[in-house]
Amino acid sequence: MAFKYATDETYEELVSDGVVLVDFFGKTCVPCKMLARVLEELEDEFPFINIVKVDVDECPKTSERFRINGIPDLYYYRDGEVLFHESGAVDLEYIKNKLSGILY
Repeated sequence: MAFKYATDETYEELVSDGVVLVDFFGKTCVPCKMLARVLEELEDEFPFINIVKVDVDECPKTSERFRINGIPDLYYYRDGEVLFHESGAVDLEYIKNKLSGILY
């Protein structure tokens, strides 16, 4: 499954069903680019997880709503409910452990 890119108008719909990992990012952010590679690997191992990317520059309302002050910023959802979030680039094993806790 390919990444889905949210807009201010589509965000709620994209996080409303199933387990969703949201990545708030910026195009010129180096840690965001490193995390993008990790998320590509994650996508291969967890194809049933929806990964939604939110460009903070293109989605100002959503970014403001979640008070995104630093990027990357990850939000973990299940059926539209935020379970937790964290700021900063993290590695693949860390994200896999978080998702396993949600899934199992």
